[in-house]
Amino acid sequence: MKKLKWLLLSFTFLLILGGAGFLIIYFGGTFLVDEDALTLDATTTIKTSDGELIGKLYDENREPVTLDDIPQNVQNAFIAIEDRRFYDHGAIDFKATVRAVVRDIIAMDKVEGGSTITQQLARNLFLSNDKTWMRKIKELMTAIYLERHLSKEKILQLYLNKVYFGSGVYGIEAAAWKYYDKSADELSLAEGAQLAGLVKAPNGYSPIRHPHKAKKRRNVVLQAMEETGAISENKLDKTQAKGTELAIQNYEPKPWTASFIDLVLQKANERYDLSRDELRRGGYQIVTTLDPDIQQIVYNKFQNDDYFAGNTGGAEGAFVMLERDTGHITAAVGGRDYKLGGLNRVTVKRQPGSAMKPLAVYGPAMMEETYQPYSLIPDRKGDIDGYTVTNYDDQYAGYVSLYDALVESKNVPTVWLLNDIGIPYAKDYLDKLGMPIKDKGLAIGLGGLSKGVTPLQVASGYRAFANDGATGDSVAIEKMKDREGTVLQAAETHDENVFSPQVAWDITSILSTVVTDGTGSAGRYPKALAGKTGTTQHPHVNGADKDAWFAGFTPEYVSAAWMGYDTSDAEHYLTAGSEMPTKLTKAILSQIDKRDTLAGSFEKPANVSALPEPIELPDDITLHGKYTFGGFSLFDAKLEWTEPRDDRIIYRIYEEKDEQVDKQVAEVKGDHEYEIDNIKLFGSSRYYVVPYDPLTKTEGQKSNTVELSMQ
Repeated sequence: MKKLKWLLLSFTFLLILGGAGFLIIYFGGTFLVDEDALTLDATTTIKTSDGELIGKLYDENREPVTLDDIPQNVQNAFIAIEDRRFYDHGAIDFKATVRAVVRDIIAMDKVEGGSTITQQLARNLFLSNDKTWMRKIKELMTAIYLERHLSKEKILQLYLNKVYFGSGVYGIEAAAWKYYDKSADELSLAEGAQLAGLVKAPNGYSPIRHPHKAKKRRNVVLQAMEETGAISENKLDKTQAKGTELAIQNYEPKPWTASFIDLVLQKANERYDLSRDELRRGGYQIVTTLDPDIQQIVYNKFQNDDYFAGNTGGAEGAFVMLERDTGHITAAVGGRDYKLGGLNRVTVKRQPGSAMKPLAVYGPAMMEETYQPYSLIPDRKGDIDGYTVTNYDDQYAGYVSLYDALVESKNVPTVWLLNDIGIPYAKDYLDKLGMPIKDKGLAIGLGGLSKGVTPLQVASGYRAFANDGATGDSVAIEKMKDREGTVLQAAETHDENVFSPQVAWDITSILSTVVTDGTGSAGRYPKALAGKTGTTQHPHVNGADKDAWFAGFTPEYVSAAWMGYDTSDAEHYLTAGSEMPTKLTKAILSQIDKRDTLAGSFEKPANVSALPEPIELPDDITLHGKYTFGGFSLFDAKLEWTEPRDDRIIYRIYEEKDEQVDKQVAEVKGDHEYEIDNIKLFGSSRYYVVPYDPLTKTEGQKSNTVELSMQ
């Protein structure tokens, strides 16, 4: 009885232990399975609006498809070679498992697997490939979980999308494109069998590296399909006799797209709140605003050392171009040898120098009635509200028009004007232009900022001048879809009116003169272009430049170019200034013009007034006077002077008085002579001529004085 009692207790214990083990195995998968892993990582594609692939982003290069997108013959090929009783068993195939266990025992090692497709999927999704008994138990637990919660069709779909096919591709769709340049739904029987044969050893049976072994493996798969009744013997013979022609697609990242792709990823984070990690796994489809031809033009120009003048190697640059009408970014190059994930200088803040003047000072000032293009402002050396400023050439005119001050890039009038309109007023406009700054001093007007602004911000700001006064957020992503093809919604971007159309046109007219006759005249581009240069002094090398800029626009595009060093120290400085980014920009535009003819001139909007060209008053007028006969009086006098170069000039005729204020006796516009009636017969009269500018309302240098006398 005692032995029987112990036997019953032992049996009960074993029964409880076995039951517990069964429950652990049956339900243990719940603790091992990560539901998120059932959503497979997928490749995010980045394309142009024309469908050209410019980039891929992934951890595993995969394009998930549904089972309906996979031909039945292809499904049957995988089932025949990997798990021919797939639809007839549960999580495990006991026959295959027993056979594998026997062989493992004989070999005293883990040498053969009897894994079902479900077990393989469980291992690929949640476990490692270690050949240990503990891993095998976990694999069984997770396989049971999958069979309990998913249909056979869903398991097979996940499996075909998960498995690795070599050459860096995962899943049947990516493999079909890689090896045959077609979608999975177009795969033939032979092609499907070839891919099914890869799963056992993707490298060993690679049709690229080992074509003969791959063909033999394919035929083994076809034989298995015939044995399971998936194909007929006749079909087997015909298919095995055929070769399988490959159409290998080798995706190589294009170096000229790297800067733009990084900019797209930044915009995806800003507009859609998607991190790079989410993009690498999420299978998004991104349609960009990139113009690949322009991008390549810019990239190729960046390889030319002649544009990057530095005292040593390593001089860098950035260039960004927007469509004028839409703000779409058509090109962005953030460095000369840019690598994905590098320092994208398109979005790095730099000191803008004089490129800041139209944005922070002249545009805002002209929005007030007090200041128009030909309004005069002081140009005198000295302090302005405690801030010492000088013109770059140390030349001062006393007074100068806003027009000339901007064309000649004068510092003193700029700072005086900023001080007059007020720094808070100017900063409000910078906010509207998408260029918020924390600086509070008058150095703002000269681009002397503590943090600086980015080339992308500068281009967006100048777009306001090109686009009738309106600008907004620049756009790199035209459309974005998730893996199901649903278009993602992002916050709408709208252009806002910053400047009036009249101010925008006036600034455009002035900056056009900057390009032809001012600081932006370097290089050659004969068509419509307006822009402004900018340079900043090097902090450690006297007379050298640290940053060089050109911001410009045509009737079609707006761009900003920066050049300099990433590190500003005594060992790194530019040996040429803003003429280099100016020449670079003009060279890029010239190349674009060969592809698409660009406009020869800016078209004035109907609702604005044309800005007249500035008037250059003569400073060398020679006056002559003589008597004439005729008229009501016996003697008249005639004054003649140097013929005017501009018929808009008004000539004021003055009679010189000895002890009184000289008397203006007449005004003549566009002519060079004047007759004086009732001239004195006795005594003498003295006259001189002064040119007058009706735009700036200023007089120029008077002529010589002539004396008319009968004595």
